[in-house]
Amino acid sequence: MAFRADPLANPEAIVSGPSYRFTVLTDRLIRYEWTANNQFEDRASTFAINRNFPVPRFRVIHGDELEIITEHFHLIYNKESSLQGGLVVHFNSKHTNWGAPWRYGDPEKHNLGGTARTLDDCDGRCEIGKGIISRAGYAAIDDSDSMLFDGDFVAGRSREGVSRLDMYLFCYGHDYKDAIKAFFALSGKQPVLPRYALGNWWSRYHAYHQAEYIGLMDDFQAHKIPLSVAVVDMDWHLVSHEDVPHSGWTGYTWNKELFPDPEAFGRELHNRDLKISLNDHPHLGVHSHEDAYEEMAQTLGHNTRNKDPILFDPTNPRYMKAYFDILHRRIERTACDFWWIDWQQGRYSKVENLDPLWLLNHFQFIDHNRCRDAPLILSRYAGPGSHRYPVGFSGDTVVSWKSLAFQPEFTATASNIGYGWWSHDIGGHIYGSRDDELVTRWVQLGVFSPIFRLHSSLSRWMSKEPWLYRPERTEVMSEFMRLRHRLVPFLHTQNIICSQEDELLIQPMYWIYPDNEKAYSFPNQYIFGSEFLVAPIVQPRDKRTNLASVKAWLPSASCRYVDLFTGTVYDGNREILLYRRLNEYPVLLTEGTIIPMDAELTPRNGCLNPEALEILVVVGRDAQTVILEYTKDDACLRRKKMRSNAQMTERNTEWTFTKTTITFQQQEGKAVVEKIRRPVTFRFLSLTSIPDGLKVFANDSDVTQNAISSVVHYPETPSLLINCPFVPASSHTITIELGPSPQLSVIDPKPRLERQIMDYQTDFKIKDQLWEVVSEDKDSSLNSAIGTLMSLGYDEDIIGPVAELLMADKRLYS
Repeated sequence: MAFRADPLANPEAIVSGPSYRFTVLTDRLIRYEWTANNQFEDRASTFAINRNFPVPRFRVIHGDELEIITEHFHLIYNKESSLQGGLVVHFNSKHTNWGAPWRYGDPEKHNLGGTARTLDDCDGRCEIGKGIISRAGYAAIDDSDSMLFDGDFVAGRSREGVSRLDMYLFCYGHDYKDAIKAFFALSGKQPVLPRYALGNWWSRYHAYHQAEYIGLMDDFQAHKIPLSVAVVDMDWHLVSHEDVPHSGWTGYTWNKELFPDPEAFGRELHNRDLKISLNDHPHLGVHSHEDAYEEMAQTLGHNTRNKDPILFDPTNPRYMKAYFDILHRRIERTACDFWWIDWQQGRYSKVENLDPLWLLNHFQFIDHNRCRDAPLILSRYAGPGSHRYPVGFSGDTVVSWKSLAFQPEFTATASNIGYGWWSHDIGGHIYGSRDDELVTRWVQLGVFSPIFRLHSSLSRWMSKEPWLYRPERTEVMSEFMRLRHRLVPFLHTQNIICSQEDELLIQPMYWIYPDNEKAYSFPNQYIFGSEFLVAPIVQPRDKRTNLASVKAWLPSASCRYVDLFTGTVYDGNREILLYRRLNEYPVLLTEGTIIPMDAELTPRNGCLNPEALEILVVVGRDAQTVILEYTKDDACLRRKKMRSNAQMTERNTEWTFTKTTITFQQQEGKAVVEKIRRPVTFRFLSLTSIPDGLKVFANDSDVTQNAISSVVHYPETPSLLINCPFVPASSHTITIELGPSPQLSVIDPKPRLERQIMDYQTDFKIKDQLWEVVSEDKDSSLNSAIGTLMSLGYDEDIIGPVAELLMADKRLYS
């Protein structure tokens, strides 16, 4: 089980003395150690696997005190036997808390948080750990008790009654993205996820019969709802059978009453382009009823005379090797593409500081790396460094609006510790009550989350099949699940870019606007995939208006925003209440955005490369993006490389992708897609007319007559569609010429407002008064219209939706 690390720092970066050692990793990142016996640790830890950085410029002053000075910090240490009170770091950055220094031992008050091990039983907020960024401009990570990598296995930290300290101080001011890049350089890159992980997952704690499960997958296809991953919870193995001598949570023997032909079960799901994940609770070990008991016992030298169980021992290299080579391999050959590691038994093992969850995550991920195009596990967060083992299972959340309200902030904040691939139980898992609207909003959030995984308990009333809900909710949930698969070309490209460029799929607003106070006031709002501004709806609709609301912040003063679902154009640089029907969700794009999508409205299972593309373009500024895809030849190449080098840390950089480049030049009004081999449709959001001089070229040939142009209006998203249905014999370039400097159309809000007011469950008098305001002559001022609206004296939920659209785009009144 090879694992690549580079933990030895360059000696020129080290400043040491009796009992202390400082390693200047960058001019803004320093490691500081203290030990009573002058014995320091050079092995990789779970947090820090790479310390061999280029040596930065720094000065050292030796005197009564030790001083280390870089461009960004000035460290002073009094050389006393303890660092408490004797270590202080001053900063040369304006982005610190009033220029205050950091002192070892002082509590950190402004850390922006990291994430938590689990959301089990959480009904709303939970306590989260520290991240590596802070409004104070500095953040410290204590690595003193972490597990160590020792050759091909692991070890705990030696104590021997000696006090030890091993910590890292990030001094990046408000350069939050640079801090994260340093974190990944130190702690390892995020792996690239397999493409199928980005689609819709089905999961439920339920004792399915294999025919029932396959039938359910066919039901999804019949409802034209795509899936990519089929998860089977613990009942795939023997649980309550009379031969099971324990609680039944652990098992490695198929339940033949439920799965009479596991091989056929696996073939049927694979034939439907689905990957299979099985749940594993390993803590009870291997008992005598298991099919693999005798082989495990023989391999481990275990005496079977009394049928004693083989206890789970993740600290034993021989046990872990047999665990993978025998227990897991038997099941994988039958019907398992990756494992859901459901460890819930705490942080302790027979060796101090060896957390079983860390051991399982690390070795399971490496084991899965041996023969896959991209490895994958589903498991819980074990601490800083866990980003190397995606994806994260956040546990059993309570079914409530409070749980939903916390999840966007929880997911975004996890980026502060580099943890970018959370998978939540969409719709919640336990307790609560039936609320179709809650589940629908949770599904919408899931579409704009790292991983989309439906899950529920064994209760017959909680299953998450969309068609089990009331018709309006069924339609919305189904459409959003289709949208998730349509977004896979964009998501997979972002998946690759995030790994290569040390970005995170979800970024808090303060990452982009660190010096704007408002960025810290909207913790639930985030940037998704570098392009989407998402302001999740986490409260129910008003019963009178049938609209739910969220307060959003549109930060940019230099460009407008376009709503993905309504086409409404908004001015930036303001706070605004956004009101949405159940089939709408506040997802905004700025001018100068390109989003590649699958053109198929009902995508297939499995997240396969699309047969045709739809490219969303928001005009107004220059833009560029790429589409990165695998080819079959690339996959074969990767497998050959993995056989010769099963190491995980750098493998992602060896992968080869096909690359399609899409650009938009605002001044010329020209959109270009290069190296395209399939039909493509351009959708220019919020353009509501066909330009007189529209031209379409394939390479240098004018194909305008062969392209189909049309405009769609509300209730669809207002858009200009240009369809290029021809399939080239080889890759070529498509060019769309709209004419010089095209601008977003001024969208008349009256059709949408008329439909909204029609739906109000209120007195007709209220409707008449609202419509009179909407119908005012646009030569009058916006202030006049809003003044009239406010003077009606109705509450915000009644007048707010009208005010939102009247105030959306100031060009309405120009």
